[in-house]
Amino acid sequence: MVEPVETRVSQQLPDFPWDKLTAYAATARAHPDGIVDLSVGTPVDPTPEVVQEALREAADSPGYPVTVGLPSTRQAAVDWLARCHGVEGLGVDGVIPTIGSKELVASLPLHLGVGKGDLVVYPELAYPTYEVSAALVGARGRATDSLTALGPEVPKLLWLNSPSNPTGRVLPVEHLRKVVEWCRERGTILVSDECYIECFWEGEKPVSVLHPSVSGGSVDGILAVHSLSKRSNLAGYRCSFVAGDPRIVGELLAVRKNLGLMMPGPQQVAMVAALDDDVHAREQHARYAARRAKLREALQSAGFAIDHSEASLYLWATRGEDCWASVAWLAERGILAAPGEFYGRAGRSHVRVAFTATDERIDAAVARLTLTA
Repeated sequence: MVEPVETRVSQQLPDFPWDKLTAYAATARAHPDGIVDLSVGTPVDPTPEVVQEALREAADSPGYPVTVGLPSTRQAAVDWLARCHGVEGLGVDGVIPTIGSKELVASLPLHLGVGKGDLVVYPELAYPTYEVSAALVGARGRATDSLTALGPEVPKLLWLNSPSNPTGRVLPVEHLRKVVEWCRERGTILVSDECYIECFWEGEKPVSVLHPSVSGGSVDGILAVHSLSKRSNLAGYRCSFVAGDPRIVGELLAVRKNLGLMMPGPQQVAMVAALDDDVHAREQHARYAARRAKLREALQSAGFAIDHSEASLYLWATRGEDCWASVAWLAERGILAAPGEFYGRAGRSHVRVAFTATDERIDAAVARLTLTA
């Protein structure tokens, strides 16, 4: 009997980590005041009205969209990168809208011709989809923050993630510049996941790998991934884009056209409205800042130390114990967090605590943590 193809493919992939949280979620739900789910960074605040209105006006969309995207959508991305992040010299030929950044991250090695035997490098503590994307094409995945540890090996693809998910760490410009130079010297494609670039709270503002202080004024060999899920509460719209070297973007476009990967037209119009409007982004940033401050203080009062966390939508917290012990302790108080080992072995003593819940749920978590203290 021939084994089904879908089973063989699934066996190449790691287990879906959140399945391991089921029992802890049940414990948290049993709390008299209900669960406070801080295990994922799902936006809960309303999608901005300016975006909803743009979507309504574009609802009559009978024709097929094109893979490359609307000129207005690509130009809005170029303008936003220039206005908000100082990216210079990028044209619309260096941008493609994509159906959510996770889809892009998961499929990028395939679309770039990475295959069996190739090396894909990603951060030591990282979003699990980098590993999944390498496994899906049969490539060798390696989690490391040290380029020297690679020795003579040359990755075909190297991921950066700043600000980091899960730690919230922001990489300094000097480090980013060195990685760009290292990759260019070896012909490695560098992709920077910058989906949390506007979610910063302390220290220096995160800098895009496309910024001239990092790139040297050239986008050769580099790509940046951006998402509107966090900035604009558009997780349900699946609006994101990839930007950078037009030659690599052109290669992606050629493959994606054959696969029929197209962002729906109404979402592209909504994306323009979101990128063009900075007011709603500042308002959302203020909401998250207030929630973060309250939750951080409460976690510290309950005996947790907060490491990094200067950016992103999470607090990287530890009590110096196994992460599952911390997950269990929080679940007993009706709070669900993500164990740090989901993101790599280096996270085994931490939990990732999101502050994307409603004000009411954040206040409930704070009250429970404060009562414990």
